[in-house]
Amino acid sequence: MSTATPVDAATATDIEVHDPATGELVGRVRPADAGEVDDAVGRARAAHDGWVRTPAADRAGLVRDAAGALRGVAEELARLNETETGRPYDDGLGGVLAAAGTLEQYAELGPVHRGRSLQGSWSATDLMVPEPRGVAAVLTPWNDPVAVAAGLIGAALVTGNTVVHKPSERCPHLGRRFAELVASFLPEGVLEIVDGAGPTGATLAGHHDVDLIAHVGSIAAGQAIRQAAAGTGAHVLLENGGNDPLVIDAGVDPRWAAEQAALGSYANGGQVCVSVERIYVAAAIAEPFLDALAEEAGRWVYRPSAAGEKALGPVVDRRHREHVHSHVAAAIADGATVHAGGYVPEGDGAFYPATVLSGLTPAISILREETFGPVAPVRVVEDFAQGLAEAVDDPHGLAATVLTGDMAHAQQAWRELPVGTVKINAVFGGAPGGAAEPRGTSGTGFGYGPELLDEMTTTKVVHWSPLP
Repeated sequence: MSTATPVDAATATDIEVHDPATGELVGRVRPADAGEVDDAVGRARAAHDGWVRTPAADRAGLVRDAAGALRGVAEELARLNETETGRPYDDGLGGVLAAAGTLEQYAELGPVHRGRSLQGSWSATDLMVPEPRGVAAVLTPWNDPVAVAAGLIGAALVTGNTVVHKPSERCPHLGRRFAELVASFLPEGVLEIVDGAGPTGATLAGHHDVDLIAHVGSIAAGQAIRQAAAGTGAHVLLENGGNDPLVIDAGVDPRWAAEQAALGSYANGGQVCVSVERIYVAAAIAEPFLDALAEEAGRWVYRPSAAGEKALGPVVDRRHREHVHSHVAAAIADGATVHAGGYVPEGDGAFYPATVLSGLTPAISILREETFGPVAPVRVVEDFAQGLAEAVDDPHGLAATVLTGDMAHAQQAWRELPVGTVKINAVFGGAPGGAAEPRGTSGTGFGYGPELLDEMTTTKVVHWSPLP
């Protein structure tokens, strides 16, 4: 999704996808033109009346059947994910299985999605009833393509919406394979798929017959979607870029803190929506922490073969690698110290090493903007109070992590951090069904959990009195 003008069939060129590990061509995809997008939305609109009248339990049953089929092809999709995006196979397999679990979760929650009765006069009936919004445009990213799509599409379907899905142009074959599998269990038109990049997304998001736009991706794309929806009146649900801080208190074990920092910075090549993007460590433990973090960085390698090594695949493509290295190079030019990585490897593919930097100034781009790569930028601060203050000073609002054994510091942190999710003493994790609501430039609306069903619906108030 971008601010580009809608795609024109006469000028559109095929999208090429290359394996980020080898550079080899995976395939080509022709982007949908404006007419094809219009046709897909039209089919979804035509299917809506029948789908919304389908009993909720029956809708849920079809989604549950799709989840079972998804488990059956999980290995195939994980391999395809690795080929198109570079995500290590085991991580990708976990993402597909999580996607199946998400579909099953929404299949359970959909039929019991709440309405409520109101207390009016004794002779009348007053209700608040959730209804589907209509046609949902779902635009999903490349970094966790199956799990994210399953959540948004699953929640939309079980609440009675029809869907037009545009998967990321960086993994179009995977996105289409998943969506077509789900669609094969549904009536015709209930789930449509269109291929393409920013111009196709712009066409879909600006379509006058789309009632809801759910997007996970960049801040620039999210801003363009807001503008498009202002003209159409569509409800907007956005999870956009983050710049998640990790604040490390003086009282924690520096080696354990380094393990957490490495996991948060390097998992999936740092290409997780809630990756650790900037680290603030108290000066009292900074030296042993940096030494341990450099050691941890050395354990993140392509195709692990030794004990203690962890999988670090390539970043998604060379264009993205250029972005990641531009942040690192700017920090080095500004005087940063390199403890590990920090260079562009020779050879094929889009590999970038696990990197550790220190000696950073607060205004440097690598601390102010999302890098989205395997980079751990460390700023040494005087104490917890300074680290928290600098972590708070940021326009993004996705998530944050705090490592501390001090209950007062933990309480202060979760109260003051202006983000949707605060994690204390674990960079990843959380209970199943947890919701997430980003703030600031990171987006708007709930993207997970039961609350996502509320986003997918609108409420109708009914007052029913007897005839006089």
